[in-house]
This record gives sequence, structure tokens and C-alpha cells, in this order.
Amino acid sequence: MRLRRDQYRSVGRAAAETAEAIAGIELPSDSRAAAFFDLDNTLLHGASLFYLARGLHERDFFRTSDILRFGYQQIRFAAGAEHAVHMSEARNTALSFIAGRSVAELSRIGEEIFEERMASKIWPGTQAIAHLHMDQGQRVWLVTAAPAEIAAIIAKRLGLTGALGTVAEHTNGEYTGRLVGDLLHGDAKAAAVEALAAREGLDLSLCSAYSDSANDIPMLSLVGHPCAVNPDRKLRKHAKQHGWRIRDYRGRRRNTTLGVAAGSGAVAGTAAGILIARHRR
Repeated sequence: MRLRRDQYRSVGRAAAETAEAIAGIELPSDSRAAAFFDLDNTLLHGASLFYLARGLHERDFFRTSDILRFGYQQIRFAAGAEHAVHMSEARNTALSFIAGRSVAELSRIGEEIFEERMASKIWPGTQAIAHLHMDQGQRVWLVTAAPAEIAAIIAKRLGLTGALGTVAEHTNGEYTGRLVGDLLHGDAKAAAVEALAAREGLDLSLCSAYSDSANDIPMLSLVGHPCAVNPDRKLRKHAKQHGWRIRDYRGRRRNTTLGVAAGSGAVAGTAAGILIARHRR
């Protein structure tokens, strides 16, 4: 009985979030309009790179100490503290453990990890907005610093048009441990959206963009219909000053210290679980 009641509550919350998500949103029915969604903390609860790292760790790609570093980065994402330095650290670690691995292998494993760890972490409210755009005949892209292969998997699973992500260099079907260019982050995201709009014949004044991070203000400022989703403090302030829409699906806003403390407990539990699992092998 308890399980069924919890299931009803979950369905009820999803329905409420969907109703709130699409309320008051008017979208142009125009082939030149499209929508661009950030991934981490916008469409996905948490950091995609952390979920990928967890899944790869379970498949013996790297050590337990590495998952602790990713866990710390996940806490910072959850607290809305995304920063270019932390993104760079995550990039370098990620590149080191995929060097020499095949593109086909990572794509296959990425599909598995999405089902295991990410599918249940999609924000229903943000997904409802993406579907609203598609229902209007608009194209919808993910625009993320996550690896392009993972971004493409998520976009495909959610029925989106496609994805722009960070491109890891590969030769003869294997990763080299280097990037093509740099992380798709901040101004680079805005440049990618501009290039895509030019290629696809889009009118950016008719387009929409969604993000949680002040780092994406350049991308949000490009379009006629920007929206801050689960925004960090800086983006929330900027959005209010500029009259941008704000959507927050995190429930009652919590004290950052409490959130970090809870995150620390989760990471400690993760590490303990990993160590126990290793001893049982």
C-alpha cells in the first residue's frame, strides 16, 4: 500500500510540474523558431559527467579516488556553483580515463548508463517545456559541456532534434585524450548556437533558451525568449533584472550549507558502497 501511495504522489508531482511548466508559455509557430536547453541542473538533476563517471567506475575504467573527486564536483553542481575551473578539472580527469578507448565502446556504455543513472533524473517540468516546443513544430537541441556522444544519447532518448556537446578527439575509432577545440561552455555555447542558427536558417529573436547557470547568460541573451531554470543566485538576479522567465523545480529553496552537507553525506555513502562492493568481489 505504501509503495502504491508513493507512486501516486510521484505521478501527482510530475503532473503538477508539467502544468506549471507550460502555464503562460506562448510559442511562435514558425519554422525559424527553435529551443536550446542546457543539460546539467536544467534538464537533468545533477551533473551528467558525474553519472557517467559512476557508471564507468563500476566498469573498472578508473579508481575509487577518482569517483570521490567527481562526487565533490556533483556537490558543487547541486549547490549551483558551476565554475570554469571545476569544469576544466572534470574535463582533464574525464579525458585521461577515456584515452585509448574506442568511440563505439563509450557510446554503448553511455546508453547503459543513461538507463541506469540518468533517465530517472530528468526534471519532468523542463522535459514538458521541451515537448511543448516540439508540439509547436519547433526543433529542440541540447547544448551542453557534456561529451557530444553522451549528449546525443540523451537527446535521442528524449526525442529531441539533436545535441551540441564537447567534442573529444579520436583517430581510427579511439579517443586520443585531447579535445577538438575546448569545452562547450559559456561563450563557446553562445557561439555554437549562433553557428547552428545560421546553418539551420533560424531567427534567434524567435528562439528560446533554458539554463540554470549564470555561465550561460551569453547563450540566453542571444534569443528572444530566455528562461532561467533552477537558477543559481547570479542568474536568478540577472533574470529578474531583465524580465526573463524563471522556472524552479527544486521545491522549497534550501540553505546552501544544508544542501552541501546533504551532498557530502551522499558522496560519503557512495564511496562506502563502492568500497564494500569491491571487498565482496
